[in-house]
Amino acid sequence: MKPNPSTSKGSNGVDDATDRASDAAEEAANSKGFELAARAGYIAAGILHLLIGFIALGLARGGSGSADQSGAIGQLAGSPGGAVLLWFCFIGCLALALFQVSEIFFGVRALSGKEKLTSRLKSGGQAAVYATIGTTFGRYALGGSSDSSSETSSASASLMSNPAGSALLIAVGVGILAVGGYFIYRGASRSFTKKLSAIPPAGLGTAVVALGTVGYIAKGFALGVLGVLLVVATVTNNPEESTGLDGALKTLREQPFGAWLLGAVAIGLMAYGLFMVVRSKYQRM
Repeated sequence: MKPNPSTSKGSNGVDDATDRASDAAEEAANSKGFELAARAGYIAAGILHLLIGFIALGLARGGSGSADQSGAIGQLAGSPGGAVLLWFCFIGCLALALFQVSEIFFGVRALSGKEKLTSRLKSGGQAAVYATIGTTFGRYALGGSSDSSSETSSASASLMSNPAGSALLIAVGVGILAVGGYFIYRGASRSFTKKLSAIPPAGLGTAVVALGTVGYIAKGFALGVLGVLLVVATVTNNPEESTGLDGALKTLREQPFGAWLLGAVAIGLMAYGLFMVVRSKYQRM
């Protein structure tokens, strides 16, 4: 049977339009302006970790505060020039999230099979993380606020009210624990350097690698504590114990030698923040 000319023509027209849209999207993703905006997302993440580390250090010394995403961004909002930084971080995080989405489609062409799937999952996960952070920056930039600890506890209580939700929370807790272990591995093995286009020469390069090593291990440890607490809170049906990163760090402070441990993690988180700022320049994109 001969193909229907009108059908064939229409199909080719749709395919051509799809190809043009795909090419335009890839061209936009590869543009210098978009790359610079996406690199700003790493700076935003660095600022966030620096602030969380600073608050955590204050907690280790007996102070108060909320050592989590909302606490750090709230502190930034109240500082001189905070409004400008909030918009900068909001735009940077969203641009980086979009860049990670583009990597799902355009960044895996040289890969195959399992490597392609793994890369897409990583890019998707990072897109979700940066989109979430960017949304929080945007909320504060528009004059709003949030309470990460309260929101986490409320969400946990809602999920713990049924068996399926509890199972999901345990799975999430184990997943967070696994991510924490991965961060520790990346820091200890220094495999994070593979994502850098170059290492600064001489002493500066040594400092950058040291910041990354300490930072990745510290963040992995903090995530590990967070994952364990989430699993324990779910098993004991105690949502008040599931209060996110702030709760995890404060729980760490209550342990033997906890102030010293929290102080070390705080310094490590600040090191990770500084590394992220440096990463904005040297990240391979």
